[in-house]
Amino acid sequence: MRYDDLVLELAILGLLGDGPLHGYEIRRRLRAQMGLVTNVSFGSLYPALARLEASGDLVAIEAEPGGELLPSTGSLSGERAALKARRLVGTRSRRSKKVYRITEAGLAHFAELLNAAPANDDSRTFGLRWSFARHLSPAARLALLERRRAQLVQHLGDAAGTEGLDTYARSVVDHAADGVARDIAWLDDLIAAERAAGNPPAPIDRATPAPPSAPASPGV
Repeated sequence: MRYDDLVLELAILGLLGDGPLHGYEIRRRLRAQMGLVTNVSFGSLYPALARLEASGDLVAIEAEPGGELLPSTGSLSGERAALKARRLVGTRSRRSKKVYRITEAGLAHFAELLNAAPANDDSRTFGLRWSFARHLSPAARLALLERRRAQLVQHLGDAAGTEGLDTYARSVVDHAADGVARDIAWLDDLIAAERAAGNPPAPIDRATPAPPSAPASPGV
């Protein structure tokens, strides 16, 4: 499965963990609440929902026209049977919404995706994972923050050399370095808060350099 598909599934399962939602509401929350996946279209959302339903991670149920959900039967097969029966008794004249509810299997899959440590946790996936950090253990939250900080320190070191650049190109590099330095400072605050809450400091990694000083220019 593509990495982007896994990211989208993580976001969907995380949102449904707070309660059932219909497709339009899932997309709205992805755009408004998690700007990191604002480009998601219905063309990618509904196939993702179909995959998750087929795998048993969620179940599609039916809502009354006013938005009230049908009573739960307590099982995946029961939900589907109840939905099929309701359609057979003549609800075609009453417009209803398809609503998605996470299952126990979906909760387990969400936890697996959330706790996975990708090789390259970019700003989009880090932000998504951190938005669900309340579901992580204290140690996992701290590990997520420190892993992201180490990546940003490396990025800042890679972009430190500006020799040979003209004024315009250097301004772009300096602007990017300023953003990375701000992100590192933000992560430092989050790490300090986690440790103050009782998380022990991680062992010192001697191979991880301290963030270099920002270039002396108006852009940083």
